[in-house]
Parts: sequence; structure tokens; C-alpha cells
Amino acid sequence: MKTKTIAIGALLGALTSLPVIGLMYLGDQLAGLPFVPFDIFDWLTRVLPGGVITPVIDLMVGLITRLDLGETSSTAKTTEQVIAILQVIAGGAVFGLVLAANRNKRPQALTTYGVIGGLILLALTLIVENSLGFPPAGVATSAFWLAILYIGWGWVLGRLVYEADPNAQEDEHNGLSRRQFLSLTGFGAVVISLGALGLARLLRVDEEEVVVIETVSQPDDDLVVPEPDPFGAAETSGPAASPSPEELAARTQPVDGTRPELTSNDDFYRIDINTRPTRVDIDAWRLQVSGLVENPLSLSIEDIRAFPTFTQILTMQCISNPVGGDLTGTTRWTGARLKDVLDAAGMHPGAQEAQITAADGFYESVKMQDILDERTLLVYDMNSVPLPVPHGYPLRVYVPNRYGMKQPKWIETIEIIDHEATGFWVGRGWSKEAIAKATSVIDTVAVDVLTGTDGEPQVAVGGIAWAGARGIEKVEVQVDEGPWELAEILAPPLSPLTWVQWRYDWPHEEGRHVFNVRCYDGTGEMQTSEDSSPRPDGATGIHSLAVRI
Repeated sequence: MKTKTIAIGALLGALTSLPVIGLMYLGDQLAGLPFVPFDIFDWLTRVLPGGVITPVIDLMVGLITRLDLGETSSTAKTTEQVIAILQVIAGGAVFGLVLAANRNKRPQALTTYGVIGGLILLALTLIVENSLGFPPAGVATSAFWLAILYIGWGWVLGRLVYEADPNAQEDEHNGLSRRQFLSLTGFGAVVISLGALGLARLLRVDEEEVVVIETVSQPDDDLVVPEPDPFGAAETSGPAASPSPEELAARTQPVDGTRPELTSNDDFYRIDINTRPTRVDIDAWRLQVSGLVENPLSLSIEDIRAFPTFTQILTMQCISNPVGGDLTGTTRWTGARLKDVLDAAGMHPGAQEAQITAADGFYESVKMQDILDERTLLVYDMNSVPLPVPHGYPLRVYVPNRYGMKQPKWIETIEIIDHEATGFWVGRGWSKEAIAKATSVIDTVAVDVLTGTDGEPQVAVGGIAWAGARGIEKVEVQVDEGPWELAEILAPPLSPLTWVQWRYDWPHEEGRHVFNVRCYDGTGEMQTSEDSSPRPDGATGIHSLAVRI
């Protein structure tokens, strides 16, 4: 009986956590109050050691890829959010379990214990919120709101645990049996939770419908962005400028099913340390440039836009991307050269690196060779519109030839230092340099038989290859255990910083076949064929695709 009662206490704790979560979400959406489940998850990603975090990342990406659960970055974020909410529900179960262990106490004692438990949870939550930085509602309002929720939760849970005790008087349930009482409690918790979530969503949608763009630098979540046009390459500039539209239009056509040469903003991957994108108050935001400089700067986004503008099409890839994965994309980015901004600040001769810190607490360092690289940009536009919030509004940095982990979003400060610094993921066991590995991917094998130029049937195979800023010299395809054959690269690429599309027309042969692909970078070095996981330096290996023709 004791075990059963404790289990009922855990169930009550989990059920009563639902309306608390719902009310937290309502407060978050309507008044900028803390949404504790996500905040706890974000806090854990910052305090847990790399030996705990990185295996979880590897496992999550691996499962999403192997089980084909959808686009990796969005699926991973949804998974993180679900885990965050389940953590709080599990915490509620523990809360109820602890109270149930004291079930023989009088109701006043149990409600007192519940209130004390709520105060303990409040204190722990305030530590988390203080570490992350309190949301827009501020410290006092947030603390008052959380106190109401936690103390109320503790009092109600203590009373419910007492009522669920089989030794409690039946008449104290207002004539309800214990089973009816528990069913009614669960039903009420679900109704309150759904009501709070539904009201928050309804009011949030109404709020979004009246968003107004006051300046060009203010993004609109509802802004319809046209599909990027790869032949608008004439708009690019600088050392990474694209070929002319005429040159691009004259290229061989890619195989149907090959990923688009330019990635839309909606389809571009998003990987960061937050369950939700960080939102910056543009009116208060300034980029602070300090450290070993003659003239410390405090720049608004309009100040940064006043620097000479450069646009370049580039490919970026997450270091967590497995061979053949989708954590990669190619976009047209516009911004000011990092070098120009730091020249305006006047770097001291002893400067070695730029330590960049973001609004979400992420940080990374940029070496002097990358600072001086004219292709390194402080980016404020993505595919000809202001950076979307998930991709770093109002400002992010791009560094050629590096994985995305070296390129913070939502940046707020740049400090010039005279020593070698670390980065958020470097300190958790990932690559210090994060130099992009050469990789090639088979996107499609068109099983519809084509007719070749010599009249013989052929099957078209297509995909992409990328080697950071080093470019691609050639791509080869192998069918089954046959020889490696040269594929045709769609040249010239969109820019010196992008992937290339390739195609290979293979003489048709019915049956099951395995296609492999490999590439050589612009220096003539072949990609690494040995299989290795993404951690710590990026995945390597040969991408394969088996099809029946």
C-alpha cells in the first residue's frame, strides 16, 4: 500500500506540473516572463561538461539521420524542447513522491511541506534565471510571478497528496471515490494546461498580425522572402564575387533531385545553444568593440551598415554534420568587413585575436589571419533581407573555411586580445581550428532511364561537393566495385566560397547498385575516405547510396 500511495503522489506531481507549465508559457508569451522548462535546459547546456553534452549531440543527430525523422536542425530543436518539458514533468513527479512519503501527516503539515518545496524550487529557478539573465519582464516581476506559481503548486500538491491517501476520510472527497478524485484531478490539470497554452497561442498570433517594420534593419517574422535567385550573382562584390549571370546560365543543368544551389532562409539549418532563438532589442542593442584598440566603439546596426558593403554567396556547414547530412546550406550574405570595423577602432600592434561574445552567452575567437581576410564579414542581411532572428539578427560573423561553430550569431561584443583564447565548444572538446573538411554527397540517382548522346540508355546521378574556401577540383563516382569515374562539375560555382553541384551519367544496368562519391579540393588533395564521427574535427568518409534500377 505504501508503494502504491507513493506512486500516486508521483502521478499527482506530474499531473499538477502541467498547468504550471501552461501558465508559465502564457506568462512568457503575454508578458515576457520566464518559461522555466526551456531556461533550465539552456542552463544545463552551459554548465554540463563537454563529456556529457557532446555524446548527447552525437546520439541525437545520429538517430534523426538513421531514422529519417526529418530535417536535422529543426527536428533536433523540437526534441530539445520536448526533453525540456519532460524534465519539469519528471521534477513534478519527484516533488509529489517526496510529499507522498510524508502522507501520514495532517493536511496542514503536507500543505506546509508543499509550500516549502515550492520555495526551494523558486530559489533554484532564480539562480538559473540570474545565470542566464532575466527575461524582458525583469527581476522583480519574474520573481513575484514564479513565487505565485511555485507556492500555489506546492500548496495544492500537498493537499492533493493528502486527499489521495486511502486513510483520508471519504467525506473529505465530497462524496467522490479515490479513483474519481484522481480522475477529476488529472482532467482538471489537462484542461487548465490546454486552456493556458491555447490562450497564449491565440493572443500571440493576434500580436504578430500587427508587426510593423519601422526600419530596414528590423526583421518581420511574417515577411515573405522570395526564393533566392542564383543568377542574381552580379549583386556580389569583393574577392569572393560570383561569376556573371551569363556564365552561370551557360552551365550544364543539374540532375533533377539535386538540392538547390541556393538555400532559402527557411530551409537553412539552425544550430545553437538555445531551445529558442535569442531575441535582441534593436533599440538598445550596440556592438561594443573594446580591448587592445585606440578608439573603443559602440555601434548601432545603422552605424555598421554605413561601412562599405560587401555581398558574397557562401556555404556554411555545422561541424556536427554527418557524412551526407543536411546541416549545411548556401546563402547570399551581406555585411561589412570585420577588418574595416576593427581598423576604425585602431588595433594595437600586439593584437592577436578577436574574442566575440553573443547575446545568448556563446563566445568564440577569431584569429588575426581571419580578421585580416577580406572575406570575413559582419553579416546583417541574408538573401537580400535582414537576418532572420533564428540566424542571428541583428548581426553575426562569417569566417571563411571554418565550420559554423566558429561563427557566432546575435553578437554583442568584440574584444581585441593579445593571447590565444578558447571558444564555447572548444572548451567542451571540439576542434580548436574547425577547418572545414572536404566532403561530397549523392543527392539523387534518377532511376528513370535517360538516353545518352550516343543513343545508349543512361542513369543520371547528382549531388554536391564542398571543401570550405579551398574549392573543388574534381569529383569521382564509383558504381559497385567498379573503377572511379570522373563526374562533371557544374562550373563555375556560384562563388569561390560555395559548394559545387555535380552530375554523372552512368550507362544503365538493371538491378541493385551501390553508388559512392569522393572529391578533391582545390589544392588537389582527396577527401579523407576513412570513416570518422563529427566529434571533434568534423565527419569524414565516403558517402554511399544504394538503389534498385
